[in-house]
Amino acid sequence: MARIAVHVTPRSGRDEVAGWRGSELSVRVTSPPEDGKANAAVCRTLATSLGVAKSTIKVVRGGGARHKVVEIDGVGDEIIEQVFGRPDESLF
Repeated sequence: MARIAVHVTPRSGRDEVAGWRGSELSVRVTSPPEDGKANAAVCRTLATSLGVAKSTIKVVRGGGARHKVVEIDGVGDEIIEQVFGRPDESLF
């Protein structure tokens, strides 16, 4: 199980993982931040990028904020690093 910090930009032009922003993974979603729509879009976007079911991803902290922590079942840190690269901890 992996936990990663995510910075979310709602109402973006497209759903995408934009790379690391310091120690947070930047995720842009087209959904608005209301009624959990942006959170669902974040889980869907990460699931697509990682090739896992969206049910394996959940927001565990920051449900109403741009800065979130997501938990991904069945995926280790090495898979996160293979797909998204290494975070640059020195930036922030």
